[in-house]
Amino acid sequence: MLLFRFTMILLLLAVVATFVFYLATGDVRYRTLGLKIIKWAVLAALGFFGVLVLERLV
Repeated sequence: MLLFRFTMILLLLAVVATFVFYLATGDVRYRTLGLKIIKWAVLAALGFFGVLVLERLV
């Protein structure tokens, strides 16, 4: 659980950093990278919560 929280915090910090870089430079690749990181963070969260639900059902 602690590892998941640490990973999610790092992913969110990475997203914030890439969007700040995008706002500062206007370079579209930072926005694209931020959106990719958000996609993987959401997928990781869904997988984590899916495992929690399966543990409760079994």
